[in-house]
Amino acid sequence: MHTDLADVRRELDTQDIDILRLIWPDVLGLTRSKDITVSQLERAAGHGPTFCQATWTTTTRGEVLDGHGSLQDGLSDMVSRLDPTTIRPIPWEPGVAFAIADIDEPDGTPNMISPRTLLRRVIAEYKLLGLIPIVGPELEFYLARRGEDGWERIINKTGRVYTTGSAVDPDGTFLHLLRMVDRLGIGAFAGNHEFCPSQYEINLWHGEALDAADRCFLLKTAVKDVAASRGILGTFLGKPWSDEGGSGFHLHLSVTDIAGSMMMDDAEGELSLITTRMIAGILEHAPALVAFCNPTINAYKRLGPDTMAPYRSNWGYDNRTTFVRIPPERGPGGRIEVRIGDGAANPYVVIAVILAAALDGLTRQLECPDPSEGWTYQDESRPALPMSLGASLDALRADSYLTGIIGDAFVSTYETLKRDEIRRYEEEVEDPATREVTQWELDEYIEDF
Repeated sequence: MHTDLADVRRELDTQDIDILRLIWPDVLGLTRSKDITVSQLERAAGHGPTFCQATWTTTTRGEVLDGHGSLQDGLSDMVSRLDPTTIRPIPWEPGVAFAIADIDEPDGTPNMISPRTLLRRVIAEYKLLGLIPIVGPELEFYLARRGEDGWERIINKTGRVYTTGSAVDPDGTFLHLLRMVDRLGIGAFAGNHEFCPSQYEINLWHGEALDAADRCFLLKTAVKDVAASRGILGTFLGKPWSDEGGSGFHLHLSVTDIAGSMMMDDAEGELSLITTRMIAGILEHAPALVAFCNPTINAYKRLGPDTMAPYRSNWGYDNRTTFVRIPPERGPGGRIEVRIGDGAANPYVVIAVILAAALDGLTRQLECPDPSEGWTYQDESRPALPMSLGASLDALRADSYLTGIIGDAFVSTYETLKRDEIRRYEEEVEDPATREVTQWELDEYIEDF
């Protein structure tokens, strides 16, 4: 689609925007960006700006690994292409606006490692079936300040789940953050302190899959940016501290037909055949999904029996111990909740791979297993999930359907980054099998995720 950059520039001028911050997610989900002067927009964004392909295989420690367009290819270019529908003025930085970019190859073809490209491809498969995926992301995060021994939680009083005000927000940072993301226009409608001390949640409205992923990406970017502007840290890392619970990334998923009618219930108000087949597909590929939904070594210290995070490939009605939970709402509120995600996960990738798994259930008309009931951790009728990053990567490589639809370029790049993390962790940590959160994990992840 052609974008008239002169029209974009004139519109930004009317809003007193003189800097356009072009952002895009890398494979890890980190926000990469370049600031463009609006006065030079037509020249600066007419074919680019360009970035180096080696960004895809750059670790959080700044090492460049080999991969597509990287060292073996002479560090070639990739080209960004701004999506004008994503432009949003930044309320905490007057005169600056965000714009999300798609990433292409220099010849104009889509870059197959781009997470946004991956999600677009999966959505297109649903449209071939006459379906539109609707997604509601739900993320938790911690706020912390720098102390003598590293990052420390803002407050340490327990038992304050579902509370707001000065008792859980003594410096007003969370309230300021909630106001800022509201003004960013990403559909933030509520927020509160979560179960663990200094853990918070901001709720976003559901929407079509790409729009929901964009808004989720902007939320994570905003939380970290606004917190940093106040000299503190916002982190979505799954398990920042050994003595407290982790931060999850739950995904609410439904589909409509092209006319917008919800397809999750049948005429009697029970789960539709579409819904049960989607559940079946998600469970069929659950072990491989874990690799993308729990993308760090740290993430697996949040998982396990009796953790309130999923442990088995199962589903249940309104059951928070299962991999897939079916909330009690029906009709317009009918949906699937996939509970395996870790806060550090890339929203585009999480949404894409879960949709891809559900798609397999639809196209192959898979039969859904019986629902699990009660405290499901000890229910051995359903298999346990991979409980380490290495095991989940092995499960991913064994899943020919999921690797096929995602594409070798993306899977290979992702696996290169993750196998390198595992190697470094095992070489540098005295007891790699420890369930305690190590300093290596904090150095590797906490400021980036």
